[in-house]
Amino acid sequence: MFKMKKFLLLYIVIISFVLLSAPVIKADEKPQIVLRSTYRDLIALQVQYISNIFIVNKHNYGFYGHSTINNSYEEKSVGGDSTIIDHATNLIWHQSGSDKEMDWPAAKQWVKDLNGKGYAGYSDWRLPTVEEAISLMEPDINASSLYIDPAFDAKQTGIWTGDENDSAGYLDGAWSVRFSGGYGGGNACWVYDNASNHVRPIRSINKIQ
Repeated sequence: MFKMKKFLLLYIVIISFVLLSAPVIKADEKPQIVLRSTYRDLIALQVQYISNIFIVNKHNYGFYGHSTINNSYEEKSVGGDSTIIDHATNLIWHQSGSDKEMDWPAAKQWVKDLNGKGYAGYSDWRLPTVEEAISLMEPDINASSLYIDPAFDAKQTGIWTGDENDSAGYLDGAWSVRFSGGYGGGNACWVYDNASNHVRPIRSINKIQ
């Protein structure tokens, strides 16, 4: 009997320690969603199996669909430069981006020039990865007829990513995301060769100020 009570006491102590050691998550806190931030060569099948997306229609060149991430946007101006922080992914976006469409090499140069100017006080802006760009794809159309949150400028109907296509036999180009809708509804993640798109840079942040 004594051994049984001793065992029960030890069990209670262990359980209490585990419960007290567990991280406390407040009711209004949301877990961070970590998205890939380094570039890769991707085939269409890999893009179609990215997490946090709902696909309406698949295609050899990509898909039509939208993100399933519950974004938490905050508009912030730094020195007159407009940015949008997504607290769900811990990423900061250029609120608008390039005024004109351009090819992929020009897009990379555009970002390089932006860093030279120190937009919003930062010099580490980059093209988003496919996962990061897809996170902007909304399921519902906004007043500007785009499938993206209205906090973003409506001029950029499609944006380049930093990921290249690696699908043998198909277009040899870079991946892009378009917010202007497409076949089957929703927006598109597509690979383009010698095409033009807008630029909307992004940067990763460890701690939001």
